[in-house]
Amino acid sequence: MSDNAGKFVWYEWMGADLQGAVEFYRHVVGWTINTTDMAGFPYTVAAVGQYGVGGLFPTPPEAQGTPPCWTGYVRVESVDAAVEKLKSAGGRVMRGPMDIPNVGRFAVVADAQGAPFALFRDNGGNPPPAPPANTAGLVGWRELHAADGETALKFYAGQFGWTEASQIDMGPMGVYRLFDRGGQQGGIMSKSPQGPGPCWLFYFNVEAADAAGARVAEKGGKVLHGPHEVPGGMWAMQCVDGEGAMFGLVAPKR
Repeated sequence: MSDNAGKFVWYEWMGADLQGAVEFYRHVVGWTINTTDMAGFPYTVAAVGQYGVGGLFPTPPEAQGTPPCWTGYVRVESVDAAVEKLKSAGGRVMRGPMDIPNVGRFAVVADAQGAPFALFRDNGGNPPPAPPANTAGLVGWRELHAADGETALKFYAGQFGWTEASQIDMGPMGVYRLFDRGGQQGGIMSKSPQGPGPCWLFYFNVEAADAAGARVAEKGGKVLHGPHEVPGGMWAMQCVDGEGAMFGLVAPKR
């Protein structure tokens, strides 16, 4: 079994204005942007040095009407088996399973409460080693805003072997549950009734929160919440880009 089994290994942005998104995230996060061929069409890769973090692509015709968004890919040993397991636990298949020639196999799914994500199995190979987890440009935190956080963690534990690392009492906002899978951590919380439907939010590492927040505004995005200090001494904020896709930023200083 791969050391990455059950972990998020890739992230994708989808929206109408690809070039606008490229310029936005290059300015805000500092990614190197490369274009490659993916099954016959150009695919934009965001990287830290030679290490690929995720991809960006324009909304395809079959997905028109889907709001701009970021989607996380969880690595599994068999996409087809994982799809069947997910369906038996109340999850839903939105697309696939499908092959990406010379890359791997994937399916876009939703958990039992409706939060979308993707399943992925690569074809192998020798990717460059990952930089340290706190490197600027990497995804530093993964956060699920669930209809019910306790039930959601049980779902992912059953699917991918996630374990609960600890809990944080947030008072009126409920319990924030930290999960762990082989050293990759994130949080799960019950969303507010006023918030959007269940969804994943991914936080990109930056060096300083206030400076990054200013860059968000410079490129037409908006900081919705923060910066606020979180356990561990980090500073986090929640944002939307110029098209309204939600993302987060996390930094060691303001």
